[in-house]
Amino acid sequence: MHGPHARFLPEAYASLCAQRLPGGWEWHWVIQEDGEGDGVRPYVPEDRRVTFRQGRGGGPGVARTMALAHAEGAYVKVLDADDLLAPGVLARDLAVLEGDRGLAWVTSRVLDLLPDGSTAGFPGDPDEGVIERGEVLEYWKANGFLAQVHPASLFVRQELLLALGGWMALPASEDTGLLLALNAVSRGWFSREVGLLYRKWEGQVTGKAAHMERGEREARMAVVETRARALSRLEWSFGAAL
Repeated sequence: MHGPHARFLPEAYASLCAQRLPGGWEWHWVIQEDGEGDGVRPYVPEDRRVTFRQGRGGGPGVARTMALAHAEGAYVKVLDADDLLAPGVLARDLAVLEGDRGLAWVTSRVLDLLPDGSTAGFPGDPDEGVIERGEVLEYWKANGFLAQVHPASLFVRQELLLALGGWMALPASEDTGLLLALNAVSRGWFSREVGLLYRKWEGQVTGKAAHMERGEREARMAVVETRARALSRLEWSFGAAL
């Protein structure tokens, strides 16, 4: 997260507290600020399950990867500070990966949360079920660099996330880069139940002109694709290691 998102933290926290996990499981929320200002800490909840850390600004990929230093669980769930988890998503994601060791990650249906409180779905959600290796890359390439599943809803095995180096060192699209890398070496799952409310607001980074600047965007897409294809050519896959 970064400073402008701070006012949304209480809502994100409430959506996390509403999750119900099976016996023996609990969540740990790592909030990593991309920066070292004074505006975020007042919004951080007093909860033993919450860790708050700051660091010099380096963009979202750096902040996400730095947060991994404090993530000790078997699984990592992405939650941007301005988004909301849908009811039951943690238990559903957990059940998928606990039930099939051949799957490495889960994504869910995402709804845009609009400023007036209404929601809107994404076109082109796939059927519920397994996403085979390489499917995300080929869809992304054929559809204007838009994946059929949303990286903001990612739930992933921590060991594989670390093995791939965390999030990409890009000014944006670091989460898409990770998703394509994961799919290059492993099978995933898509749930058609809503897993995330993706807040749309005028201050979000993806809504700014710099995010779509042609030269930078082309460079980001090129390195994301090249990395995914390089990984796919390796004689290794997550499932084969089991």
